[in-house]
Amino acid sequence: MVERTRRASEGWTAYGPGVDASFDGTPAWQTWLPLAIAVAVVVVPLTWRLVRIGVTWVHELGHAAVGILVGRRFTGFVVRGDMSGHAVTVGKPRGPGLAWTTWAGYPAPAVVGAGLVAAAVHGWAPAVLGALGALAVVTLVFVRSWSTAGTTLAVALTAGALWWWRSDGRSSAVVLAAGLVLILGAWRHLAAVAGSPRDSDPAVLARSTRVPGWFWIGTFGLVIAGATALAGWLLWGALR
Repeated sequence: MVERTRRASEGWTAYGPGVDASFDGTPAWQTWLPLAIAVAVVVVPLTWRLVRIGVTWVHELGHAAVGILVGRRFTGFVVRGDMSGHAVTVGKPRGPGLAWTTWAGYPAPAVVGAGLVAAAVHGWAPAVLGALGALAVVTLVFVRSWSTAGTTLAVALTAGALWWWRSDGRSSAVVLAAGLVLILGAWRHLAAVAGSPRDSDPAVLARSTRVPGWFWIGTFGLVIAGATALAGWLLWGALR
């Protein structure tokens, strides 16, 4: 009976949709390589122009997710290649719910990125890929531009293909690299908004709450720094 139970568990690990091998005992290069790729993708202007729309996609869905959590109704979103976009939620025209919804965008990529790093390190990359593919399919209902539809469809197809044609090492490496790109991309997004342009989220928060924009930018930075520290701690533990 013990032997049969062990084999069933191995079968699930090998073919199931949600279980992966953790990073324990894996070569260090399997951690360093995704990190190096993520840094290169974010630092090199050409590749950054290609992936920054993914960071914006997470940013806008961060607005949507928090808006839903605070009782607002999510009706649609748009992302553009220049890091701009918007998510539309319907609810009270003022108050803490709207403030939280507006605030959530800039920290969202870093928070999601730290979650992806944790999933990769602890062996849940396939489950995350499956969930991401399903989420992207659902959000197709809410896209409000062709570019947004293309980005969302690309996420759905990529995540779905990686989940279907599963390889433990590849799944973990891709999820880890994606998480690191989101964290580093969050810093680039924050740097871009640090001047607080008139129509940016911190400017909107400043007008609606009468709290200066620099305060909101500081809170973004604190959350992004916390997510970065968590990801670094997880990677350090995986390398030990």
